[in-house]
Amino acid sequence: MVKSSCILDDLHELLSVRFDEIQDSLANHRKNCVGLYKLHVQAGKSTAPKLDGEVAFEDIFIGMLSRVLAVKKGPAADRVVRFVGTYVKHIHAKVLEDVEKKGKTVNDDTLAARFTTHILRWLLEGFLAKNKVVRGRTVQIVSEMIAHIGDVDEDTYDILRDGLIERICDKEPPIRSHAVAALSKLAGTEDPDELRADERTILELLLDAVTYDPSAEVRRAALVNLPIAPQCMKTILTRTRDTDPVTRKLVYSTALPKLGDPRKLTIAQREDVVRTGLGDREPAVRVAVSKMLANWFDLTKNQDMSIDDTWEGDDSGVMKGFIQFICLFDVVGPGVTIAVDAVLSQFNLRPALLDAFIFTDQFWKTLTPESAVLARVFVEHCHSTENQQRVEEASLPVVTAFAFYLQGVYNDLIKLLNEAALLGGDGNDEESEQREEDIAKREAILNELLQMALKLDYMDELGRRKVFSVVKNMLAHPELPPGLIEPCLDVLKEISPSERELIRVVVEIVVDLRDDDDNEIAEGDISRSDTMQTTIRKEGSIRRMRDLESMSPEEKREADLMDMRCLTLCIGMLERINGTFEDNSTLEGMLADLIIPAVKRKELPMREKGLVSLGLCCLIAKLFLSQIQNAPEELRLKVLQVVFDLLVMYEYEFLSRSEEVAEQIITFLVQTLEVEESNSVQAVLCAGLCKLLLAGLVRDPKVHQVLTTLVLTYISPSTSDNSKLRQCLSYFFPVYCYSSLGNQARLQSIFINAFNLASHLHDELEEEQEMISLQQFALLLMDWTNPEKSVDVMPEHTPNKNFHAYLAVDILLALYDEDKNDNERKVLCQLLSQLNIIPELDHRTILKLNVLLEHLNNQCPLNKVSLDKIVERFRTRVSKLFSKDLEQINAQEYMDDDFHDLYQYIGVAVPTAGNTMPARFERASKRNQNRTPSPVPQRRSTRQTPKVKTYVEEEEDEEEDEAIDEHEDEEAEVEQALVADDSQPSVSDEDSEVADSGSED
Repeated sequence: MVKSSCILDDLHELLSVRFDEIQDSLANHRKNCVGLYKLHVQAGKSTAPKLDGEVAFEDIFIGMLSRVLAVKKGPAADRVVRFVGTYVKHIHAKVLEDVEKKGKTVNDDTLAARFTTHILRWLLEGFLAKNKVVRGRTVQIVSEMIAHIGDVDEDTYDILRDGLIERICDKEPPIRSHAVAALSKLAGTEDPDELRADERTILELLLDAVTYDPSAEVRRAALVNLPIAPQCMKTILTRTRDTDPVTRKLVYSTALPKLGDPRKLTIAQREDVVRTGLGDREPAVRVAVSKMLANWFDLTKNQDMSIDDTWEGDDSGVMKGFIQFICLFDVVGPGVTIAVDAVLSQFNLRPALLDAFIFTDQFWKTLTPESAVLARVFVEHCHSTENQQRVEEASLPVVTAFAFYLQGVYNDLIKLLNEAALLGGDGNDEESEQREEDIAKREAILNELLQMALKLDYMDELGRRKVFSVVKNMLAHPELPPGLIEPCLDVLKEISPSERELIRVVVEIVVDLRDDDDNEIAEGDISRSDTMQTTIRKEGSIRRMRDLESMSPEEKREADLMDMRCLTLCIGMLERINGTFEDNSTLEGMLADLIIPAVKRKELPMREKGLVSLGLCCLIAKLFLSQIQNAPEELRLKVLQVVFDLLVMYEYEFLSRSEEVAEQIITFLVQTLEVEESNSVQAVLCAGLCKLLLAGLVRDPKVHQVLTTLVLTYISPSTSDNSKLRQCLSYFFPVYCYSSLGNQARLQSIFINAFNLASHLHDELEEEQEMISLQQFALLLMDWTNPEKSVDVMPEHTPNKNFHAYLAVDILLALYDEDKNDNERKVLCQLLSQLNIIPELDHRTILKLNVLLEHLNNQCPLNKVSLDKIVERFRTRVSKLFSKDLEQINAQEYMDDDFHDLYQYIGVAVPTAGNTMPARFERASKRNQNRTPSPVPQRRSTRQTPKVKTYVEEEEDEEEDEAIDEHEDEEAEVEQALVADDSQPSVSDEDSEVADSGSED
């Protein structure tokens, strides 16, 4: 025990010892808090004026703490910060304990309150420091203290609140994150009624931070510290789509678990959370979602469950727990797929749960939509994992017994449908709603059983025949809900011996449904014979025996509804077969008597189904459709989908056999895209053209037209509100270019043309329209043509991939165009510094670069110091890369028509054999200042570019020698030389800003 008489003399040394210890480890913080509190109390008692000792202690404490404020990083400084928060918590706890022992009430004039107020006021001064490290440390310390400071006076609270609100707008993300964490502790103490009318609450500021802050670190801090309140839940759920994967993970691992019971969320919110999380591209996020769902399952399993008590065979309530878990989702509606994914995530996370599944007869007799989903998911999971033993242990019924269960559910559904038809609108609303709900549940159960039937073992022929008979008669019933048609067709396809049998059965059903005279189907009767015992006459036709004109309006309406049902059956069947019309002659009658008349109808729903059916027929009969221009928007979407499916399916017949036909088709599609105004149709056209390009179905030279159109569509202001189109193209271009060096070459070949057209778009922009800058557009194209980003696995098929060198030639040629305005010239010059030129380059391109750089200043001066400097640096860079190659080049060997056109375009006479000068990439002004210009042809002043060979047209003269290490070393030397070159003229402020912005973009 240190004597009180000498405590003040040794206080500095004693505190120094404590601060030295707390920097070593977090484990000794508790011990040092106890020791420091004793020193604090003794210091307050050591002098006559009590507060003098406390002030001395606080001053020394602040002196020790001030040394940490300037430390940018380090675990020792972080431990000191943690210790301050721990000590503030400890001192308040001790004061409260002493007050309770004495039986007094807590007031503001305590040792802890005076210490906290002094430290806070000192730290708040650091909020305005110019040094970002000091600001960050002070806010960090306040963030550690603020949860334990207790009650402070109103003035200190206001200063603290205002200071933290100001810091959440700090330019440094770490400071903003600490300020957000500190503000979240004050959110519960704020009274909105005491604020000014224009003053925002802390909670609103936190919601803005978690939504709009550009730093992921700040968004995470706000997300973790947000209170789980109803007004915050919508904002928290939006972070499931945050661009930062760690933030998305925190939603599921930290934010939502605070909620506890998942029923506090609405069904729509629960489904959205699970759909987004399990569909996330990051595995860590999906794992976090699975663990969150495991907590949901445990919570629902332990709650009271309304499951039939007579159901036996469930070990530990696992199956009933899963049924309650599935009840969290709307399995009767679209939420069934989400519920299936949620259950599968638990099967994968905890496989031992599968051992508890036992399906008794009582289970099948008391089926609910949730239990039917559980049974189906169990069967599909065991089938996908090839765990046949687990299926046998679960006591699933044999196929024959399953067919009777299926028939029983079907009979219940038909009974409910008949009752609903008889009662019609009679009865109160509650009874009608309950009846509709029962029908929807029966339909959902039947749907699940039909999907389960796809995974059964049909080695039992009697069971197969029984299932076939039940499903066939279900399809033949005119009142079967449309949502069950496709599951029934899937089962028929699975158990039918051949496609021809499936087609025959469906055609028979269509004939039955359309025959008004002698094929009325008995309601609920499913005891019809097997498919081999057909009751339909073989000479039966699909054509109606009565014309629509001879029918009454009511009969016509009934006939149209039956035709819609028949078309739905035809669409489902045609989607599931691959045979041709030659192999299945019955399809021709269906096409002539049902599909073609439906296409000619004026009613849009009937015509739409007719067109879809006709398109599916086209896929197996090699027909073509051309109703794009005259059809309404809804039908154009269907027609275009059919067209692109045909082009992909029959690529040889449409796009490879005849170049003329292929050119007409591609030109028609491109022109349709250029004039189309509907966003949906534009998106379908773009997606279809992208698929054709990725599949390599569009050949040169049409591929250049398609690429140019897609590039301009991507940046056009007219498509700014078409998010589907923009998203499709933003995915397409990187995949298309980086997947193939040949594709990068094609994009490089359209660079200047696309640049000119984009510039023209800029010139025609209206006031309310927006568009990316020319520099941003050019940088996009340069990035897509960067060969280092290509993942082409066969570089030997592409001997020269220096696309940016060819791009440099195109850019330099464009600079010779006198029609280019100042902005275009500036952008093109700045692009030269962004080119990634590989040291290995063919001699022809090296010679072109030399010629264009040599005569640029004389023939087409830029008249701007900053642009001249950029071009000079590019010339120096090219000289370092290719000066040795240039010395070995004999220019006369390349003086063919290609170079003659080049010299004619730039307005320079073609050098003769005796007048060829050795090229050295020197400045044109120095080399030609004493020369008498020779007579040259008149240079063209036009935007047209001469026919200069691109990569696609270059002959493969040399083998490529990959030398990546040498390339990187040379590039580093060039960059170092450019940085160290102080002799060059400085760039103006304007051009520096433009260049910087281009680099950032």
